[in-house]
Amino acid sequence: MLKGSNTPVPTAALRVELGWRAGAGVPDADASALLLVSGKVRSDADFVFYNQPAHSSGAIRHEGKRTTDGRVTDALLVDLARVEPAIETVVLAASADGGTFGHVPDLYIEVQDAAQGTPVARFDNPGATTETAFVLGEFYRRQGAWKFRAVGQGYSSGLEGLATDYGITVDEPQQTSPAAAPAPAPAVAPAPAAATPPAASAYTPPPMPQPSAPPPPAASAYTPPPMPQPSAPPPPAAPPAPVRLTKVTLTKATPSVSLTKQGGTSGALRVNLNWEVRKQFSGWSSKFGRPTAMHSDLDLDLCALYELSDGSKGVVQALGNSFGALHQPPYIHLDGDDRTGGVSTGENLTVNLDHKNAFRRVLVFVTIYEGARSFADLHASVTLQPQYGAPIEFSLDECTVPSLVCALALITNTGGDLIVQREARYLVPERGVSPQRTVDHAYGWGMNWTPGRK
Repeated sequence: MLKGSNTPVPTAALRVELGWRAGAGVPDADASALLLVSGKVRSDADFVFYNQPAHSSGAIRHEGKRTTDGRVTDALLVDLARVEPAIETVVLAASADGGTFGHVPDLYIEVQDAAQGTPVARFDNPGATTETAFVLGEFYRRQGAWKFRAVGQGYSSGLEGLATDYGITVDEPQQTSPAAAPAPAPAVAPAPAAATPPAASAYTPPPMPQPSAPPPPAASAYTPPPMPQPSAPPPPAAPPAPVRLTKVTLTKATPSVSLTKQGGTSGALRVNLNWEVRKQFSGWSSKFGRPTAMHSDLDLDLCALYELSDGSKGVVQALGNSFGALHQPPYIHLDGDDRTGGVSTGENLTVNLDHKNAFRRVLVFVTIYEGARSFADLHASVTLQPQYGAPIEFSLDECTVPSLVCALALITNTGGDLIVQREARYLVPERGVSPQRTVDHAYGWGMNWTPGRK
């Protein structure tokens, strides 16, 4: 499509793919969507992006990134049939992280039929220079149907500038103001020399008489009722919290981050795992000729090995119903056992950082319980969301071995600091050895394992 052109699209579930060519020095990019009424969002909840990955209506969901054959894609699932009637336009945007779009080659946006995987529309961005955000396209209603327009409007002010233009309230980073200089001490005049006290007088005048208080009035036989006081108006509703646009992406080059420096060492730390099945398997799994897999066949388990400061060790996992506990040891809780991986509220593990001093180390890992032969068959993304800090994310797209278990992240208490280390380590269990025992051996946890079921 040419810039400014439009085309009809079906009122159905559509996959919107933001794509570019990977390479050295190429910034990361993120897809986002804004739902508009008269050109503005109704509230910050109408903004779907990596920090707010699903709209309350269920119409739009941020699916995350994957890398295939040297190309990176970030995807949104847009179900136009579920978009609320009041919404007139769905803006499809991109933002660059760590550079400008002038350094992002072959940037495009493609709309696909989500069920069939067939392309519906595609716009290749003609070129960029200093822009750090783009509106690449939009869905809009016309006479009861939906159309897609290729837009290609750039912003040099980044995602913050783009979001603000559409009515989003952005949570700006706190700026440390210079400490106020202490006020100069006032000049003090020299104290005058003490005067010689006068001689005591032989006569002291009596105190002046004070007027007596008037007597209280006689009690009346009738006491009028108190006048009704107007009720105080209810306090104004607190404005919604502004959205946070900051995030931390862990890579091979920058694999760790300090939670202390991010201000995220209290409250709940939620670890979320999302995944999707590759339509065509590649690498190791292609040798077995299995072309497809269904979400209903796939079961991934998010787990955690923990070692507490008192030396106790254990595992939190769905296998054996070892879901843990949030407000007592081990202060880690597995929310449930998701068998789809397709929603942001799916497989979640929560760590209570209010008890951070109780932790020595926590290893978060994932196993394939059934439905796939290896992580090479899957695209998965991991997000660690501290309650009071920036989200930490990374993708699992580098598996080239028949791995059934992957160590995701290691959280270590270094004595005053919590460090999150991206592992993304794909392990291959030996014959007859469980994935859990394989992780234990690789990281030296030293636990005894017995067979379990769920």
